[in-house]
Amino acid sequence: MKLFMILIGCKPKNRRTEQHDIFFGIGNELKDFVDPIKDFWPEADGKIHIDAYRIVHKIGEYEIKVTERGNGQAVDSEVKLFFVNLGGYKPNEFDEFHYKELIVASSLAKATEKAKRTVFWKHHSSAHIDDKYGLDVDDIYEIEDLLLPHDKEQYSIQITPKTGLEEDTIANGYFKLSAL
Repeated sequence: MKLFMILIGCKPKNRRTEQHDIFFGIGNELKDFVDPIKDFWPEADGKIHIDAYRIVHKIGEYEIKVTERGNGQAVDSEVKLFFVNLGGYKPNEFDEFHYKELIVASSLAKATEKAKRTVFWKHHSSAHIDDKYGLDVDDIYEIEDLLLPHDKEQYSIQITPKTGLEEDTIANGYFKLSAL
């Protein structure tokens, strides 16, 4: 089983622009997520597509694996996997730009600190302060909290220090759920 990070998009009724969200799931292939994605965003009335996806194997100098709970393998509790949604602005650009990042850290505070050192901050004029956390991030979550309930019950994310791993491949494009 693999951890998937999926950028989903749709244009909900009465909206002027396409909207996006991130979906995390555990499965073997992209088509495993067709129904869970539809359930995740019911307001889209099934008119959702995938704009990008990534099978998560490597974050920094860590290997990311999905393991079944109760299989005897120890899960490293020293570090956790976080999803960070950074927001910022560029001069004379009519938009808020977002950078979605996965970070391995021991705590929410450490993940936030790492996020602030990313290339994103060097390319944006200002970051805004999030009222919820008082940090320069829009959103930050531990990945295991974002998984579907049955994935949380059955699987764990194992994080192991490891060098020499190949970077994850990011697939960009317009993928219709009906074509998976």
